[in-house]
Amino acid sequence: MARFAKKDLHSIIERLNRATGSPVEPYIKGNDGRYHAQPGCWHLSCAYGGFALHRMVNDGGGVSDPFGHHMPARELYNRVHAMLLGLEMKGAA
Repeated sequence: MARFAKKDLHSIIERLNRATGSPVEPYIKGNDGRYHAQPGCWHLSCAYGGFALHRMVNDGGGVSDPFGHHMPARELYNRVHAMLLGLEMKGAA
């Protein structure tokens, strides 16, 4: 089996952001020189020896975790891929 790297997760999460019309970067630098959260952005969390999909939910940087925990890279990749397939099927209906 092929090994999944962090770059593979970043790539598929970028696809998810584009498919949902969400911002690609979780934070952007404003004219005031400070970083501001981008609500709606899906992004990768790395902790506890695993990975999780987070979505920015407010301007303060709060996130939701749709799967509820960190997991191995392959498992997260497969779950995000399933989300993308679901979005494609919804658009085709």
